[in-house]
Amino acid sequence: MDASANTPQLLRRTNLRAVLEVLRAAPSATGTDLINATGLTRATVIAVCDDLIARGWARETDSPRIDRQKGRPARRFEFNESAGYVLGLDVGIATVRVLVADLAGAVVGESEARFPRHGGEPEQRRRVVTEAVDAALQDAGISSSAVLCAGMGIAAQVTGAGDVAPGQEVAPMFDLGLSSIFSDSRGWPLLVENDAKLAALAERWRGVGAGENNLAVILAGERLGSGIIESGRLLHGASGGTGAMGALELVEGVGNEDGIAKLARLWGSAALKEGHNGRIRELVGPDTNRASARLVFEAAEAGDPVAEEILDRIARRMARVLALVSSFFDPRLIVIGGAVAASATALLPAMTRELDRYVVTPPRVAVSNLGTMLVPTGAVRLALDYVETHLLDLVPEPRRE
Repeated sequence: MDASANTPQLLRRTNLRAVLEVLRAAPSATGTDLINATGLTRATVIAVCDDLIARGWARETDSPRIDRQKGRPARRFEFNESAGYVLGLDVGIATVRVLVADLAGAVVGESEARFPRHGGEPEQRRRVVTEAVDAALQDAGISSSAVLCAGMGIAAQVTGAGDVAPGQEVAPMFDLGLSSIFSDSRGWPLLVENDAKLAALAERWRGVGAGENNLAVILAGERLGSGIIESGRLLHGASGGTGAMGALELVEGVGNEDGIAKLARLWGSAALKEGHNGRIRELVGPDTNRASARLVFEAAEAGDPVAEEILDRIARRMARVLALVSSFFDPRLIVIGGAVAASATALLPAMTRELDRYVVTPPRVAVSNLGTMLVPTGAVRLALDYVETHLLDLVPEPRRE
């Protein structure tokens, strides 16, 4: 086929994308605004806007009338953020969280569900995920057909092709065939990514690291994992392993991937078994030696010396992890996220003090303010990136008489 035959169609798509990018970045724009921003002629801009309106990606909005203005106000256009929706899923070992967002990233629906005890069998986990998705869609008041893409974060290493990397102990919990299920039954592309990497996307988009081009996020709840953004780009590595923490067993003073919540729970419980009768015991009660991470942090805040010593140990251990990430990736900011982010604020002074001993130019350290929505927010961002790249392919060409 003669390549020149495609030239008008390619030019048309180029013009559509140019105008659409301007509309996405501004609350609204007149034809003159679009001409100045794109360099296109007025006739082309108006034709493109009418085409985008017919496709559903744009709409015409009222233009304010200026005092003593004669004639009809200039036509004004805006991006139609409700032309479609995306999903952001956070599939952990114990829970699944789902967000529904419009094309501006505003959350319009959500749901949360728990998996069976000890994670459940694959079929059980698939059912929990699909039911959580349906509940989120119902909460948003939209149909399945309105969804353009779904992003999903999982607590496992993911290859560049979006597959669960083989050889992981947790792989059976996440290799559930959801990509084909959603694609075949609902027509959605499902993008799968490691949860810590999605946490990095979320922080750079809407968290304390908003706009930061050199950023590391460490999920530090039950296990440690990190997502790295370098020069504005999310790093993956040859098999998706960038940021994995398995090598911590080689680091003196660390030894494994245990996160802040797990360490607080284990060390607090050990103190109870050894006969500690301070504030931790008062909070836990007399009938168990199992301390939760939350109660250990509460005991430390109340001045329990054993709890304070546990937090100091955790902070010094985490400082070594931060130093390792700093040495390898040199981020300007490291964000601590996950289920313990709010409590981790208490660890910041000791962590940063200890980090100064190991790193010549230490990064700033902060805790995430996105809470449990950290990973699903990153999954929304992943899905939005896909939609923005494939926007003109996701809605059929309008029929012309």
